[in-house]
Amino acid sequence: MTKKIKNVFVSHHHKDDSSVDGLTKMLSGKEYKIRNSSIRVKPENQERIDKDKISNRTIERLLRMKMRWASQVIVIIGKETHQRKWVNWEVQAAHKLGKPIIGVYESGLKNKVELPENLKKYATSIVGWRSATVISALEGESQFQNPDGTPSPKTDGRHIVC
Repeated sequence: MTKKIKNVFVSHHHKDDSSVDGLTKMLSGKEYKIRNSSIRVKPENQERIDKDKISNRTIERLLRMKMRWASQVIVIIGKETHQRKWVNWEVQAAHKLGKPIIGVYESGLKNKVELPENLKKYATSIVGWRSATVISALEGESQFQNPDGTPSPKTDGRHIVC
């Protein structure tokens, strides 16, 4: 069977890098391949970012370029994601670029976690860690769930048909 391929940008807290790998692996098992254009910062570059040796403008330009290539933006939602200024910025940038924004709770989350402010405003879907719901969201079905996969009231998000 031929795998379906989607070009995505995966916004995430770098502590959650393993969830990005897990998402790719989970979807691959369902004959669905995602090509991710997000950035993974090497430790030596993280130090340069932390010390403001790379301007925000340079980082923003690079991130916008990576998002333009993607057809959709996935946000991995962990316990600390709402505190990450770059995740919040990426969601807003994706909205300005007209990209559908899909929030995916990390595997193993059982309780509600706080969402990044811009994800509350602009998400087209927020789903639990299940291949079927993630694939449905990637295919354009708007749905809002809690971390355990139960339905959640819709946030301020919107629906975009690709």
